Amino acid sequence: MCLTAVLKKKTKFFTISVELTCPDGETLALIGPSGSGKTTIIRMLAGLVTPDEGRIVYRDRVFFDSSRGVNLPPQKRKLGYVFQDYSLFPHLTLYGNAAFAAQDRREVDALLGFFGLTALRDRKPQEVSGGERQRCAVCQALARNPQLLLLDEPFSALDVVTRRLLRNELKKITETRTFPVVYVTHDITEALFIGNTVLPIVGGAIDRAWMERITAPAAGTDARTKAARTTKLALAY
Repeated sequence: MCLTAVLKKKTKFFTISVELTCPDGETLALIGPSGSGKTTIIRMLAGLVTPDEGRIVYRDRVFFDSSRGVNLPPQKRKLGYVFQDYSLFPHLTLYGNAAFAAQDRREVDALLGFFGLTALRDRKPQEVSGGERQRCAVCQALARNPQLLLLDEPFSALDVVTRRLLRNELKKITETRTFPVVYVTHDITEALFIGNTVLPIVGGAIDRAWMERITAPAAGTDARTKAARTTKLALAY
């Protein structure tokens, strides 16, 4: 069981043309420089951008098929989506945000506890830190009980220490779930840590040579570090 997509979309600067697969219970990390098409790809998976051509299927469910005229709206794709910019309702508390569209309120309590937000549940988003807001955004996405989780550079606006803590928390909780996760980042260290598979996107296409250049070991890099990176990258190809 997996998510599969064949996508083609003409943009102002290039044409996106990619094929990707992400099995249940695994994370696919899309890595590449800014403006390479990563966000457009994840928005096509979400149904927020329509491909010019292609097909998106999760298990036996067709989200999009240009040849058959199928294009499910986002609300029918049963997915969780975490944006870069704290997509929370300012008038709701953290609990109210996390519980919005939740399938089970007990799950909301458990998620708030896991992400260390229980003591802050009655505060509004503007009353907590950026890291706490983004923790709540992840809780909101997971509490929907999605069949697919999409994360578009969810921690890019945070400081280095907070970003490291949140990606550790995210990795722990996604490892307990059975749905596919697609994670967009321009941080190679983050991609290698989060992703079971790493897919390099440059100019709207998969670019293995770019990935090899970025991950080429510097002089003095020890053999264990090099071996770990080589193993992870092999999964993408």
